Amino acid sequence: MTTALYRRYRPEAFGEMIGQSQVTDPLMTALRGDRVGHAYLFSGPRGCGKTTSARILARCLNCAAGPTDTPCGTCDSCVELGRGGGGSLDVVEIDAASHNGVDDARDLRERAIFAPARDRFKIFILDEAHMVTQQGFNALLKLVEEPPDHVKFIFATTEPEKVLGTIRSRTHHYPFRLVPPAAMLEYVQELCETEGVSVQAGVLPLVVRAGGGSPRDTLSLLDQLMAGSDVASDGAVEVAYERAVALLGYTHAELLDEVVDAFGARDAAAAFAAVDRVIQTGQDPRRFVDDLLERLRDLIVVAATGQSAGSVLRGISAEELERMTRQSGHFGTQRLSRTADLVVTALDEMTGATSPRLHLELLVARVLADAGAVSAPAPVAAPTAAAPAAPVSAPQTPRAPAPAPARAEAGRPSATAPEPVAPSEPFSEPEPPADREPPTDSDAPPEPEGEFAPPAAAGPLTVQRLRDAWPEVLARLESISRTSWLIASGARVAALDDDVLTLAFASATDIAAFKKRTAGAGPSEDLRQAIMGVLGIRVKYIAKHEGDAGGPGDAGPSASPPPAPDRQARESPVAPPAPRSSAVSAPSAAAPVTDWAVAPIPTTPEVDPGTASPSALSGPRTSAAPGARAVGQFPVDDEPEEASSVRVATLEPVRDGSVLPDRDVEASAVVDDDPEDELPPPDDAVDAPVPPVVAPRIAPVITTRGGVQRVGEAVVRQVLGATFVREEPFESPTRFV
Repeated sequence: MTTALYRRYRPEAFGEMIGQSQVTDPLMTALRGDRVGHAYLFSGPRGCGKTTSARILARCLNCAAGPTDTPCGTCDSCVELGRGGGGSLDVVEIDAASHNGVDDARDLRERAIFAPARDRFKIFILDEAHMVTQQGFNALLKLVEEPPDHVKFIFATTEPEKVLGTIRSRTHHYPFRLVPPAAMLEYVQELCETEGVSVQAGVLPLVVRAGGGSPRDTLSLLDQLMAGSDVASDGAVEVAYERAVALLGYTHAELLDEVVDAFGARDAAAAFAAVDRVIQTGQDPRRFVDDLLERLRDLIVVAATGQSAGSVLRGISAEELERMTRQSGHFGTQRLSRTADLVVTALDEMTGATSPRLHLELLVARVLADAGAVSAPAPVAAPTAAAPAAPVSAPQTPRAPAPAPARAEAGRPSATAPEPVAPSEPFSEPEPPADREPPTDSDAPPEPEGEFAPPAAAGPLTVQRLRDAWPEVLARLESISRTSWLIASGARVAALDDDVLTLAFASATDIAAFKKRTAGAGPSEDLRQAIMGVLGIRVKYIAKHEGDAGGPGDAGPSASPPPAPDRQARESPVAPPAPRSSAVSAPSAAAPVTDWAVAPIPTTPEVDPGTASPSALSGPRTSAAPGARAVGQFPVDDEPEEASSVRVATLEPVRDGSVLPDRDVEASAVVDDDPEDELPPPDDAVDAPVPPVVAPRIAPVITTRGGVQRVGEAVVRQVLGATFVREEPFESPTRFV
C-alpha cells in the first residue's frame, strides 16, 4: 500500500512551495526580522497550500534554531510536523466544521491559558474557519484580540468573507491563488522524473488542465493515472495518452484534428461524421464543444504569433505545433475568430439544453454556412468611364414652413374642403421656384473615399434593379447580422420612389421587429448598410403589411403629382412655403438622413367660428407642412409627451356689456394674441364710424352635481383654456365648514 502522491510530496519549507510567492516571501521576511504576528488568516481555493503553509509556519516558529524562515528538519518539533510525523502537542489542528460552537470555543480558550509543553509557542490551526458560528467567533474574540504571549492563531478558509469581521480585522490576511499552468506543468514533469514514470506526449497538459491550478487536485489525478497504467517490459510505468483521454473525459486530439480539417476544407460529410463519432462513443457534447473552443483558441494564437507560439502554448510538441500552423493557414485569422464566436454562442446555448446533440449539429451547420459566405463575397459593381458614378442620394429634410396666411374673409367659408393626404406617404418637398438657380458642383455632397466608399451606381436606381439585387443585399445583410437577415428575408420590395423604399411584410410582428432599434442599431439600420454596400444608396423605409403594400407595378407612395400651387392656395388654409434664399439654402443631398419617411400629420383647417358654416367646421381635415403653426392643429401621436405644443385659439364668451363688431350680434369674436394675424378689412369697408352694439345680458349657467354648484363651467374652461381631467368629491378641511 502506497501513500497518496500529494502526501508524499507535501512541502516542508516555504522554499518548496510553487506559485505562492505573494505569501511565502513576506512570511519569510517577517520570520527573518522576528516580526511575527499573533494571528494569521490564510484564504484561497481548495488544494492550493493553506494548511500546508500553516504547518510550515508552525515548524519555523517552534524550530530549535528559530524562529527562522528555513526549518532545520532535524529537531523534534520539525520531525513531528514533517511529512511522516505524528504531530506535536503544542500545535493543535482543529476542524472548525465539527468544532464550531460556543462550547468548543470555551474549551479552546481554557487550553490556551496553559503554557506550551515543550516548544516555544502553542499554535492553534483552525481549518475551514468559515464554518465557525457567530456565537463561537464571539466567544473567541477576546482571546484572539489579546492572546497570551505564547499563543498563535492561524485560520485557514476558502471563504474569508464569512469570517467574522472583528476576527478578520485582528489577523494578518494572506490570500492564496491557483498555480499558473506553466509552473504546474514544470512541477509535474519533475515529479514524474523523480517517480520514474514515463508519460506520453499530451498527457501532462491534460492533467494540468483537469487540475484547474490546484496542486492537490493535479497530483491526485496524476496519481490515479499512474495507478491505472500498465508496467512496461523494463519495469517502468508508462501513462498512455488514450487512457488519459478516456479517464479524464477530454476529446482525443485526432478527433479534434478531423473536425478542424473538415471545417477548413468545408467538407460537410467529414464534419458530421466526426460529430457522429462523438455521440457514438458516449462523449459529452458539451465537453466536445469546450475542447473544440480550446483548439480554436490555440489556432488563433498560432496564427497571431507564428513561430513564437511555442512560448505561449506550453507542453505542445513540435510536430503538433507544425500541424496547428498548417490548420490555421487554411482558415485565416478572420475566419478563425468568427468560428470561435459561433462556438462560444453554441456553448452558451447548450447550458441546460435537453438535446445537446441537436445544438452540436446546428453548430456544425452554422460554421459550414459561415465558411461558404466568407468564401463567396458579394460582387461589387466597379465604376466605368462610360457610366459615371451617380451621387449618393440622401433624403431631404422638410423646409421651414412659412407663416400662416391671413384668415379668410368673414362670411366667405371655404368652397371645397381640401383633400386628405394618406398618412403613409412620405413628405415631399415642393418644387423650387423657376427663378431659383440650380445647385452648383460645390453644393454637391462629397463622395466617400477610401476603403469605406460604397460602390458606384451604374445608372438610376429603379425598383426592378433593386429587386434583381435583393438576393445580393440579403447575402450582405447575413454577413452583417444573422438576426436582421432572418427578419428581412421575409420582406418583399413593394415600391421605390427616389430614396424611399416600401417593404411588404407578412405580419405585423415582422414589422415591429424590423422597426426595433437598440442604441442606434437594429434590423432597419443593418439592411440600410447592406443596401448602401451593394447599390450605393442610403434609403428610407415605409414598412407595410403584405395586404396593404402595392403590387409590382406600383411606382411608390409618392407617384401621384402634387396639386398645383394655385389650387393649394384656394383649397388649403396653409400657404405654400416661401422660396428660400440662396444664402440660407443647403443642397438637398447634404441634409441629414432620417431613418423613416415622414408623413404629414392631418390637421383641422382654421376657420372663423363666427362666420363659418357648420359643414366647414365639421369638414375633413387637411395636412400642413411638419412644424407649421396653425390654429386648430392637433398632432396625431401615440406618444403625447413627444408632441410639440401649439397655440390653440379659443372662443371668448359674450359677457354682459361686451362691445361687438357691426355684424351678427350672436356671433362670437375670435381671440387672437398676435395682432399681425388680425382679419383684414373687407374690400367694401368705409371709414364711417360704426356705433358699438351692446350684447344682451346672458344669464350665468348653473349646474348642480353631487350637491355642488358650478357656475359657468364650460365658460371657465374656454376662458382659462382648461382641460377636464376628472371629478373629485369636495371634502371640507374642517368640520366647521
